[in-house]
Amino acid sequence: MRDISSEVRELGDVTPTSALIRRGFSRYDIDGAVRLGVLQRPRRGWVATPRADPMLVTAARAGVVVTCVTQAARLGLWVPHAPVHHVAARPNARVPPIEAERAIVHWSKPVVPRQPHALIDPVENVLALVANCLPREHALAIWESAARKKVIHLEAMRRLRLGPRAREIAASASTLSDSGGETIVVDRLRWLKERILQQVVLLDRPVDILIGDRLVIQIDGGHHVGAQREADIAHDARLKLMGYHVIRIGIRQIEDDWPAVQDRIVRAIAQGLHRAPRA
Repeated sequence: MRDISSEVRELGDVTPTSALIRRGFSRYDIDGAVRLGVLQRPRRGWVATPRADPMLVTAARAGVVVTCVTQAARLGLWVPHAPVHHVAARPNARVPPIEAERAIVHWSKPVVPRQPHALIDPVENVLALVANCLPREHALAIWESAARKKVIHLEAMRRLRLGPRAREIAASASTLSDSGGETIVVDRLRWLKERILQQVVLLDRPVDILIGDRLVIQIDGGHHVGAQREADIAHDARLKLMGYHVIRIGIRQIEDDWPAVQDRIVRAIAQGLHRAPRA
């Protein structure tokens, strides 16, 4: 018989004991592994390895699934700073206190049915909850991050029975944005009624945002350092020599100083810097 701890690792490090019994282990085997410290017992009917993800152990202990912005972050999607853990429970379920600094429990009916003993919500449910839980621009950024990384297909999401906010975000989302910051900036500038293009290739490199013919908005994220930063500056200089007006902004400016950023963009448009010179 295979080693019981290896079986639990294969099952994701946290598993209901019923899954082990189906694989041929007895309750005596399971109890023995717990006594020896090879396995831990988060709650009755569940076991975990010592190396198990603490968030999944907490979910097993509380009888919930990890979801919303917490699971979005675990999927590697763009997320805003979110110190609160988000989990979901069955309607009318009794949930014990969550072992986290702060936690939000979502009770709504899932878009995609959750499998018994699941600890992680399907991504469709994650995004549906994000749409209702977060500010619209943050929710849109997460949806577009998921689409860009091919975690979801937008057409498939649009076929689901979504709530009003999720339907609107599904209709608005695209795969064009290269970052969450780009999504937010484009969304905030829609009121301008100017032509806004994303990831247009200019002088052999894509630019984040092109307003009109000549106004380029470049967004610096955390990876814009060292050689990347130098290449960005060189490309900006080439664009300016070709008659483009370049405004480069950092993610902190988007988060903390947006009025000043928007004022700079609006003044550039007012001066006609977004238009190509007339012949």
